[in-house]
Amino acid sequence: MKILALLLITITGVAFAADKLADARRAKKSGFTYPPVFSGAQIVTYKTVGETKLALNIFNPEGHKASDSRAAIVFFFGGGWTSGSPAQFEEQCRYLASRGMVAITADYRVASRHQVKAAQCVADAKSAVRYVRAHAKELGVDPKRIAAGGGSAGGHIAGCTGTLPGLDEPSEDKTVSSVPDAMVLFNPALTLAPVDGNDFGGFGTRVGVERMGAEATAISPTHNVKAGTPPTIIFHGKADSTVPFATVEVFAAAMKKAGNRCEVAGFEGQQHGFFNFGRGDNAMFIATLTQADKFLASLGWLSGEPTVDAFFKTSK
Repeated sequence: MKILALLLITITGVAFAADKLADARRAKKSGFTYPPVFSGAQIVTYKTVGETKLALNIFNPEGHKASDSRAAIVFFFGGGWTSGSPAQFEEQCRYLASRGMVAITADYRVASRHQVKAAQCVADAKSAVRYVRAHAKELGVDPKRIAAGGGSAGGHIAGCTGTLPGLDEPSEDKTVSSVPDAMVLFNPALTLAPVDGNDFGGFGTRVGVERMGAEATAISPTHNVKAGTPPTIIFHGKADSTVPFATVEVFAAAMKKAGNRCEVAGFEGQQHGFFNFGRGDNAMFIATLTQADKFLASLGWLSGEPTVDAFFKTSK
């Protein structure tokens, strides 16, 4: 019996080690490691909180100069306001930089690393957008063409920058707007409270003050849509069991009711995170990035047809 027990312990230990190795390999393959390391990126600190320095990882177009005035986009990673890495949007940034944008993937505080709640994540997102606008001249950015983007919880805080009237960092200069000029959102959590009695299978009531650090309606983009909310495109899996598809449909309905532009690209059979680079054969990554390109071009921020296929064939 002792020999059998020792054998089971050994097998379990080997299996655990193998699982950890497999996890590490998957993380390395996906590139969503933390802290991230980006070759060729410009790194600037946009905010300091205590001993925590938060960085913007900036991918500039070839030949970019501070005297340029290019469209920009700031991406925020997903991870349930708890974890995640700016590396999630590295490939989108590299592509959009190749198309002439200043593309940025931002770090922000999360619960596992900084013991914060979602309200502080929102404050960081607003700080990031405000920093890019305030430093537009030195970054070579057009302050009237700054988009916020992100996935899941990152899509939520990006959506908050375009909708919420509050939750800005109190010490910052509010004369510089933290509102983006467009939003590009991937399976975002936009509806965090019931709408007309619909709680979306419990999703609209699961995220309370204890987790969010603010009243649900005060941190729910859908509940703060108004006329003038920036034009938005949303990519969402119709089979998403983490953030129900219906929650983005009601956001889109609120946007249209207020006279704003909002496009929802729904993908049949796709689950949460379907858009990520490295997922499957990258078909959904390519599809969503191609549509994002067309959306940005429709705003006059990019010119010509998307070059996603060619870019990833030649760069990978």
